[in-house]
Formats: sequence, C-alpha cells, structure tokens
Amino acid sequence: QLVESGGGLVQPGGSVRLSCVGSGFTFDDDYAIAWFRQAPGKEREGVSCLSTTNGVSFADFVKGRFTLSRDDAKNTVNVEVNMLKPEDTGIYYCAAHRGLCGSEWYRSSYDYWGQGTQVTVSS
Repeated sequence: QLVESGGGLVQPGGSVRLSCVGSGFTFDDDYAIAWFRQAPGKEREGVSCLSTTNGVSFADFVKGRFTLSRDDAKNTVNVEVNMLKPEDTGIYYCAAHRGLCGSEWYRSSYDYWGQGTQVTVSS
C-alpha cells in the first residue's frame, strides 16, 4: 500500500513537499518509486522516478524545480516542488514496481499506486 500526503493550496512561486509512505513492502528492497501527476482534464504524466539501482530520473518539464529524497528508515520517498506554477495544479500520485527505473519509466507497469494528493497552485 502507498499513501501520499502533503498536498494543499499553495501560492504561485511557493513550494510544496509531498510524501509517499509504503507499507507491506520495503522500498529499498529493489523497488522503483515514481511520482505522477494528473491535471484537470489532462492525462496523467510522469514526474520522476527513483530506484536504488539507477538513481533518479526526471521528466523534461521538471527543469530543476523538483527534488526527490528518500528515507529508508521510514519507507518514504519525498518530492519537493519549488517555484510552483498554476500549471502544476493536479493530483499527485506515487507508484512502485520491483526493479529499476527504465528509460521509459513513465510507461512502465506499476504494481502499487497511492490514492493521490491534491496540489492546487493559485493566488
């Protein structure tokens, strides 16, 4: 099971830190953890993927505004988003599958999904 938290209403230019906590399995037991987001009326898109084996991959649109971190003791992966823009509004999901983040990690099949956390960027 995956549970996201940390979303909310944020002003443009602000920051938000989202967390993904896993239970029933251990992230550092060779799992790839990815973040996706879905904006209103748009398809879900990959944001970033992190694995013990091959590090972190980011979508092109991230452009240095997103930072991933992990806390294995808490079985948690966090994503911090800086310089938020209104177009960052959406539901942010974390997902997990066994193995590494492939070159097309955003197209991979994931075994676990969280319920999502809403991020709204608005003044």
